[in-house]
Amino acid sequence: MDLPALADFNLVVTHGGFGKASRASGQSKATMSRRVRELEDSLGVRLIERGGRQLRLTQEGAVLHARTAAPYGEIHEALKDVKAGLGQPSGLLRVSTPMLFGQTLLGPLAAAFARAYPQVMLELVTEDRMVDLVAEGMDIVIRVNPRPDDRLVGRCFLRDRMVLVAPPDLPLPGPGHERSASTVFPAVMRVGSGDEDTWEVMAPQGVKRTFFPRPVLRCSTFVPIRDAVRAGAGAALVPEPIAAQDLAAGLLVSWGVSTAPAAEVWALHASRRLVSPKVRAFVDFVCDYCARQLPEPPRG
Repeated sequence: MDLPALADFNLVVTHGGFGKASRASGQSKATMSRRVRELEDSLGVRLIERGGRQLRLTQEGAVLHARTAAPYGEIHEALKDVKAGLGQPSGLLRVSTPMLFGQTLLGPLAAAFARAYPQVMLELVTEDRMVDLVAEGMDIVIRVNPRPDDRLVGRCFLRDRMVLVAPPDLPLPGPGHERSASTVFPAVMRVGSGDEDTWEVMAPQGVKRTFFPRPVLRCSTFVPIRDAVRAGAGAALVPEPIAAQDLAAGLLVSWGVSTAPAAEVWALHASRRLVSPKVRAFVDFVCDYCARQLPEPPRG
């Protein structure tokens, strides 16, 4: 197979026609048309329906483009990186992150990354939904406790425990293993969490304790939960990073760390694509940044 002809075919499809592909690539329209026709002849099938005002692929052409466009794009990007400076990170880098990560860590981290890699244009999309990395053109997705997926690989850069925080003036409930007037306390809980009977935590004194929450307010995300606790609504279990500054400043106090397994936060990218320098740089940077900047969660 003529690989340059295959590259021209994908250029034509990507740009929506011979004319646009010609202008984008700097090649003549006639040359590109000839190469695509030679590719069709070598395969013995028609790839593009000619004669219409808009580009239309045959079924065979659609299959060929779907199977070869991404690898050729990666190879083209790799060649540009090497030509620019032996694989220096550069170009557009699209990253999808969940809301909590975006609201707590992403701003300072992104600014530090931009300073370290000025040739990379970082584009961050923050939303709580399952993003299809390949179909939506993302380079990296940040996910919490991701399900196994052989299409994605990456690194865990954060193991995040839940901390039971309270306003300083909220009395610490008395010890006990049953609900009573002295053990129940007002709690701010997440929408959809249900009415949890107990919260098991390792208290700062190193003693395992059982707490009995009484829901007084529910919020859909953790940032307003933290803010409601700080305003005196009650106590709550929240991820440690969003409470770290308030704990250090004395605006919140810790009643202990949840005994539930820590949530794992991963930076993932496509497993069947060449790992570009910009993707590798971002994943390494996130891991190093979180290891250096985030405080250790409170321990029992």
